Amino acid sequence: MRNILQKHLNLYFALAVVVFSFGAADSMAGGKAPKPPKQEWSFDGMFGTFDKAAAQRGFQVYQEVCAGCHSLRQIDFRHLAGIGYTEEQIKAFAAESEVTDGPDDEGEMFERSGIPADPLPSPFANDQAAAASNNGKVPPDLSLMNKARIGGADYVYALLTGYTDPPSGIEVPEGGSYNTYYPGHIIAMAAPLSDEGVEYQDGTKATVAQQANDVVTFLAWTAEPEMERRKSMGLKVLIFLFIFTALLYRVKKVVWKGAKLR
Repeated sequence: MRNILQKHLNLYFALAVVVFSFGAADSMAGGKAPKPPKQEWSFDGMFGTFDKAAAQRGFQVYQEVCAGCHSLRQIDFRHLAGIGYTEEQIKAFAAESEVTDGPDDEGEMFERSGIPADPLPSPFANDQAAAASNNGKVPPDLSLMNKARIGGADYVYALLTGYTDPPSGIEVPEGGSYNTYYPGHIIAMAAPLSDEGVEYQDGTKATVAQQANDVVTFLAWTAEPEMERRKSMGLKVLIFLFIFTALLYRVKKVVWKGAKLR
């Protein structure tokens, strides 16, 4: 009996050593990244709403910095009304793009100016062209980025502000960058933001942190443009249920009071 117990203990010990070794090797290899710091977002919580001014600044950052590589396939120009743009502004944004349309009466495709019903233009004609222009990797679409990454808005913000020089002993391959919060730390995308990299139309100082905050707010909206409407409906439902419950309780008291008297 003692020999059997000793064999089981030796087996468990060996398994523990293997698991620990793999975990330590993964950590030493830089396979894990620290948890992104928690940020305060206007859209968090039951009563959260989108900061329209920040979202509009974020749209400007997207246009001037991100749109050269990343698409927003789920967003049409007309959707920008959701962050406070007027119909005239939206028409102006759309008119700046060229759209291939057709066929015309002669069966030919033609170019025209964009209209609000058109999607925001993609930087590349197809994924093959995107990969060819980015060292074989297709830049991800940003429409649902805040929902697609663990940590959501906090992670995207940390990624955009997490570029730094690599620690001593870490070599970054050519074409790569070191990012504190990217899993494995070596990321193919160079730091996209720089202080005063954009000139905000409302005069806000364009620090890296400010640009990251604004573009993450904008991407939170692209990922869930119906959020404010959903939260508003949810609040109305809760109020209705509260009143309905109070009425039912009152009816119950009246009914059972009469039953007791009988």
